[in-house]
Order: sequence, then C-alpha cells, then structure tokens
Amino acid sequence: MKYAITYDVGTTGVKTCVFELSDTVKLIGSASKGYSLTVLDNGGAEQDPDEWWECMCSTTFDALKAAKLTGDAIEGISFCSQMQGLVLVDKEANAVRPAMSYMDQRARDELKKGIAYGPQIAGANVVKLLKSLKITGAVAASVKDPVWKYNWVKAHEPEVFAKVHKWLDVKEYLIARMTGNFVMTPDSAFGTLLYDLKKKCFSREMCEMLGVKTEHMPDLIACDAKAGSLRAEQAAQLGLREGTAVFGGGGDASLIGVGAGAVGLGDTHIYIGTSGWASTVTDKSVVDASAMIAAIVAAQDGFYNYFAELETAGKCLEWVKDHLALDEIGVYLNKEHVADGYEAKYTSLYEYMSEIIDSVPAGANGVIFTPWLHGNRCPFEDPNARGMFFNLGIENGKSDMIRAVVEGVCMHLRWFLECEDKKVRTSDVVRFVGGGALSDITSQILADVTGKTVETVANPQNVGAVGAAVVVASGLGLAGSVADAKKMIRPSAVFKPNPKNKAVYDKHYVVFKELYSSNKKNFAALNG
Repeated sequence: MKYAITYDVGTTGVKTCVFELSDTVKLIGSASKGYSLTVLDNGGAEQDPDEWWECMCSTTFDALKAAKLTGDAIEGISFCSQMQGLVLVDKEANAVRPAMSYMDQRARDELKKGIAYGPQIAGANVVKLLKSLKITGAVAASVKDPVWKYNWVKAHEPEVFAKVHKWLDVKEYLIARMTGNFVMTPDSAFGTLLYDLKKKCFSREMCEMLGVKTEHMPDLIACDAKAGSLRAEQAAQLGLREGTAVFGGGGDASLIGVGAGAVGLGDTHIYIGTSGWASTVTDKSVVDASAMIAAIVAAQDGFYNYFAELETAGKCLEWVKDHLALDEIGVYLNKEHVADGYEAKYTSLYEYMSEIIDSVPAGANGVIFTPWLHGNRCPFEDPNARGMFFNLGIENGKSDMIRAVVEGVCMHLRWFLECEDKKVRTSDVVRFVGGGALSDITSQILADVTGKTVETVANPQNVGAVGAAVVVASGLGLAGSVADAKKMIRPSAVFKPNPKNKAVYDKHYVVFKELYSSNKKNFAALNG
C-alpha cells in the first residue's frame, strides 16, 4: 500500500487530495481553499503564484489530518492544473510578474501583428496557419493563447522580460518551486502551440516565427515521469518529507478525462467546472480551425483529446447564485430571505437552486441564456461576446431564468459535440464530471439536451485529482500505464435522455445557435 498527494490547481482554488494507491485509487482525505483572480480593465486576468503556494501549504496539512497520515507516509506528489497560463520565472524559480491566466485577453495587438494579418483563414495568416498546423497540429489564433501573452510582456514590460529565465505553465511553476527543476509535460507543451508533434520537442522554427526565445523553453518529461525530489525548505512548508518524488502530472484537459475513466479510443467526456468542455479521445492529430477545436496531446503517449472549450460554464451558475438566487438588493426566489433559512433543509444554496430548477419545465418557459460571460473561444472566437437572456416575457420570473442558465450551458456543450462529430465520432455514452455533475438535475438536463446517455462517477468534483493519482500510480509502478484508469474508475449513476424534453430542446437549440450571429455586431459595438 502506498500513498500519494495531489494538487488540483484550478482557476478559483486548489483541491488537495490524499489517495491510497493499490490496484485502485481511493480518496482518503482532502481539503480545499480559494484564491483570487484579478480581472483588469484592459482585458487582463492575473493570479499571484505565491497565493497558489500558500493555499497548497495550508490544505496539505488539512488533507493529511483528514487522512490520518503524517507527511512521511506520502511517496508521490503530482498535479492537475489549469492550462495555458503564463508564469515567467527567473533562475531561482521566482515568478517575475503575476501569472497571466488562460482567461487573459489583453494581447490583441500582439495577435494582430503576429498572425492575424494579410490573407487569412479562421483569423490567421494563411502561410503561418499552414506552417503551424503542419508542425504543431494547432494554430495560435486566439488572443488568449499564451504566446501572445508572452509577446505582450516583451512589448509592454521590457524590464520584467529581461529577468525571464523560463516560460512555465501553472503546475510547471509549482514543480520548479518544489524541486528546482524547470520541466514541462507534453500536454502543457502542446498548449504553448510551439510543440512539434512529430519530433516531440519544442520547435525552433515555431519559436522564431512567433517571436519566442528558444532558451526560455523548459525540458520535456512524460506526465508519469519523475520531475525531481522535494527540496528541504519546501518540504518543511508543506509538512511533507524531503526527497519525496514529484511527478510531472498533467493539465486539467488531460487528467480530468483520466479521472473520469474516459481514456479509451473514442471515449467522450464532458466537464462543467468554472469553465467547461467536451473532449473525445483520438489517436491522431485533428484540428478544425474554423470552429477553434483541436486535438491536444493527452496524458497517454500516442493519444490526443479532441477538445472544445467554454470559458464560463460553472461560472455562470456562480453568477446565478450571487445575482439571482441570492440577490444583492434583497429580492429572493420566493420573496423571502432564503439565505437565512435554507440551511435547515438544504446542504447548500446550490441544492436549493437545483430544486427550483426542477420545478420549471424543460425549455424554461421559453427563456434562453447564452453562457458567454467572459467572451467565447469555440466554436467561434470572440472576446466581445457576452451572456444574455433571450425571449423574456411578462410571465417569466427568476426561476425560469435560473433553469435557462443551466440549459444554455448544456446547449453550448451540445454545439461542441456536433462540431466534434464533423471530424471524429463522439461516443453515445458520455462521462460527465466536474462540480456540475454533482447535480442529478443538471445531469438529466445534459442528457435531454444532447440526446446522449450520461454517466457520472463518484466524487465528480475531484476527478482531476484522481487523474493525478493515476499518474503517481503509474510513476511508482503500481499501474501499467495511465490507460489503466478505464478499469479503475466505473460509473456511479446513469441518465437516459427523455424524448419529450429532447423535442423541446431541439426547438430552442436552433434559436440558441443563431443568437451569436444575430448579435455579433452589437457585441462589438458595446465591448470592442
């Protein structure tokens, strides 16, 4: 019996989990803590790496206590983290500026100068697009891609840029802080859009084309490879043993599928956390530049995740909680202060919201919501797009609006599946994970909207950490490979689509897809 600790480093907080490893992966203790995301007026979105670390330290002690273990018992450390961040560090692994989140969209000028000029396809210069597709299997055509953040720092903060030793992603920064080693796993390297798929290294040609210094790129290691050993100072801060093995881990887009048990060829999973996505396992590099979908490198060597992302999924539900269910002006769903009394009957305000959603018929009495609260990436790239409620009538109320938000997120996910089906075949049975999968009502709505059979797993909010634990199990030799997740993780509930509800959603879905094209100019006028 061996024990591992994993850190699921998300957009809004860290989940630290302790696992018992054998032929299965068993969660025996966990703790979580939130941290801030600073959204700037110029489109920037930043986080403080020291705050990540401080939250990791405090939650490590709490998770070990919950597991009734001491730090000496832990034999492996790994990560599942947000991806496509930019953490620029000096030679001592200190961040030279705040980390730039994947949500950061301030580098519009750098994108235009770098690739969005001349004859274009899908917003990218034809010559550079074709070269990028040939080498990397993707294109840096989004303002949120980290290479443009890198170039933004170079252009706007030259004194900071002069201090840069390495370009790291979120978990790579944490690995460097723990071990002193500057490494990156292939899935994170793919996210830089500088990774040569055939040669399995950073492409000097791509770096030169996009204005990146090759010496800034770290060494590459496999997700289940040992990245180094925990240093004494960091071990003391975390309450772990000096010398504990630290493994490469993976990004959330890589390891959440592993934790969902959706690792077989053709397996599809859907995730609703702060962000959301649909992902299908394939054995070849596939890209749909027009829909901003690409097959990203998976945690398993030789496989890819054909991946479509929604920036704000669960974040829309958080917005609903803060501004509709728990209204800041004192108006509540049932004209009473639910926040003062729901604890007696409900475990959380989200549970109360689920009951309210279930009281509203499919289709939210005609209301449709678009979940683009921070712009959108796929199947259209537009940082100006925003959320809206469409078709509100005098008879509609908050309950309709709250259900419409859940349905809107699910309809956007259906859009992803239909786009993916043009290039690969999504599976008839979909694994649904993330915090959204805690709700049976959301799971049923997802099944009804998409027409897919939806399976959930135990502790769906922790699947990223579970995937990281599988990585440790593989690295320690307790599992043959990351692919063993398929037999380790089985479904806990199944939701079949309701044909009557599906018919309602089919009608709404046609309108939903037209709302962006009908309002594109309006979004640009207000937000451009």
